[in-house]
Amino acid sequence: MDPILFIDGDQGTTGLDLQRRLLGQPFRVRTLPPEQRKDPDARRDALNGCDIAVLCLPDAAAREAVAWVDNPAVRVLDASSAHRTAPGWVYGLPELDTRQPACIAAATRVSNPGCYPTAAVALLRPLRDAGLLPADLPLAIHAVSGYSGQGRAGVERFEGGEAAATALQVYGLGLEHKHVPEIQHHASLAERPVFVPAYGNYRQGIVLTIALHLRLLAPGSTAARLHDCLAAHYAGSEFIELQAAGAPGELDPQALNGTNRMRLTVAGNDRTGQVVLCAVLDNLGKGAAGAAVQNLALMARHVETGRVPGPAG
Repeated sequence: MDPILFIDGDQGTTGLDLQRRLLGQPFRVRTLPPEQRKDPDARRDALNGCDIAVLCLPDAAAREAVAWVDNPAVRVLDASSAHRTAPGWVYGLPELDTRQPACIAAATRVSNPGCYPTAAVALLRPLRDAGLLPADLPLAIHAVSGYSGQGRAGVERFEGGEAAATALQVYGLGLEHKHVPEIQHHASLAERPVFVPAYGNYRQGIVLTIALHLRLLAPGSTAARLHDCLAAHYAGSEFIELQAAGAPGELDPQALNGTNRMRLTVAGNDRTGQVVLCAVLDNLGKGAAGAAVQNLALMARHVETGRVPGPAG
């Protein structure tokens, strides 16, 4: 029997895209009718009557929903940022290391990564694990996302014409972006990175870059060595690909839209001793709903094999 999924928050940007991506997948998807979406009793019953509850909610509502789950058989995948560094939660980036897919498959609580952290952690963590990137290296991370990264309100604002004249909008200049602790924690950084995000006047897609001076890295570091490290880490990966070594010329943030793929690039200049780490992904794909489907496929293995009991009732 296919696992039962309940999507709490099914009308948001991630929730709607998740439903589209689940079509044809081996899940029985349940949502609440419009008149019950804000009914606490209806939500509580639905959360406790499924195999896997998927939370596509604001952070406070996600914390509330988790507190309502008292059926020990129910597993939770949280797409909000509420639990991405919380104890007891498994980080839902299967490519983090070789153990992560099994950890996600067995977990009762999984936090879906943020769109920007997916890119930043994918670039930085392998270099940290290999000892090429010092933990205390000061880092500045720049990223541009499509306006769907703002959620439904952002989509309505841009597509309604209100923000049509805004070609690029840099934000987060108070340097308190909620994704920074997630990046620092899962990339194993001792120093808080500076994160400068922006929205472009296009619907979806992210390009993220991190500039490095080779002289500040481990002795003997070169662009080729960084590239080879990432290539070894992601060898055989289904969803993360490494572009051929060398400067790519340009990066299109929309190149992977509609997919769950992410493309990494190491652009280096031997003369200047500088490197730019780059990532391109769909903020609604590998950065949100696509990653959720990938994690659900792993989590469903334990439901199907009977190692996690079915829902009560």
